[in-house]
Amino acid sequence: MKYFFLSEGWIVGRVWGVGGLWSETAWRRSPEIQQLNLCLWDQNEKMWLYCVEDAVLMVEVKPTAPLLESNPTKNIGNVVLTRLISAEQVLERLCTIEAQCQISKPLLM
Repeated sequence: MKYFFLSEGWIVGRVWGVGGLWSETAWRRSPEIQQLNLCLWDQNEKMWLYCVEDAVLMVEVKPTAPLLESNPTKNIGNVVLTRLISAEQVLERLCTIEAQCQISKPLLM
């Protein structure tokens, strides 16, 4: 399994695997992406831990909030995460920052 942290208010978009952009027709299923019950706070930003299957190489994420027409320089349309992390790297990150366990039903993607 691989992991990444995602700020609250952001969602997963497209996914890339070993054969390029994930095709549900070719794989006959959606990629396994799960929000876990663990979040951390980094500079007043709540970041949720997500788990993805090993076949996933990159994940596009995008904000759920509407774009600001008044200040387009602050808008971010999407970001592609190319460096997913291991379980050991998650533990290292949790040891260096304030972590909070969120007890709730995880969201399945």
